[in-house]
Amino acid sequence: MKGFAGFPATELGSTSVPSAFFSDLLPIIDDLMELKVTLYILWLLERREGPFCGVRLADLLSDQLLMEGLEDSDRDGRSAIEHGLEMAVARGTLLRASLQHDGQADIIFFVNSEDGRNIVRRLEGGDWSDLRETHEIESISLRIDRPNVFVIYEQNIGPLTPLLAEELREAEQTYPADWIAQAIRIAVEQNVRRWRYVRAILERWRSEGKEDAEPGRGDEEDRYRYIKGKYADYVQH
Repeated sequence: MKGFAGFPATELGSTSVPSAFFSDLLPIIDDLMELKVTLYILWLLERREGPFCGVRLADLLSDQLLMEGLEDSDRDGRSAIEHGLEMAVARGTLLRASLQHDGQADIIFFVNSEDGRNIVRRLEGGDWSDLRETHEIESISLRIDRPNVFVIYEQNIGPLTPLLAEELREAEQTYPADWIAQAIRIAVEQNVRRWRYVRAILERWRSEGKEDAEPGRGDEEDRYRYIKGKYADYVQH
């Protein structure tokens, strides 16, 4: 084991890490490579200049210090980085965009935050302005990789039963994938971890229109926003 001499006496730089990382994400990360890659990307984005807030796989693989810090007896640096990224995408920490331009493949990762989700929505809508400084816009084709809806459900709500799995499959056919993920996220934020609550949100969005704003944590009015009126029967108070 390598030792650490301690932090220097000079003024230390700082990296902003969302509070939810410590309260919600850290307790459920059970893979060291995933943890290292997640922290490194947060650190890297903090130091990134300019409006582009994505991290290219090529940039990670070209970082020799990162490669050496991740390799072990089981994996080389590249395999460790790719494994950590796969785990982070599956968990929902990162969103992955696969681009094809000029015959070349490029993979970019975005943190699954409001800013990251907004960029992905713009890319899917054909707005390439976020990539203007890094790619030839006219020649890009795009694929977005999100966490599987079953993984999102089990990680945030609870174990799947065969009946729930069937309901999730039906929901995937009825609603956009980002609606389902956002509805699950709202259920978690409001501490109402039940499929009935998630389904009530989705049905209300479909019938009354989906607002872009998400409710905040701890707001009692927001907590019952989706279970009033004809939707109250979906959720037990």
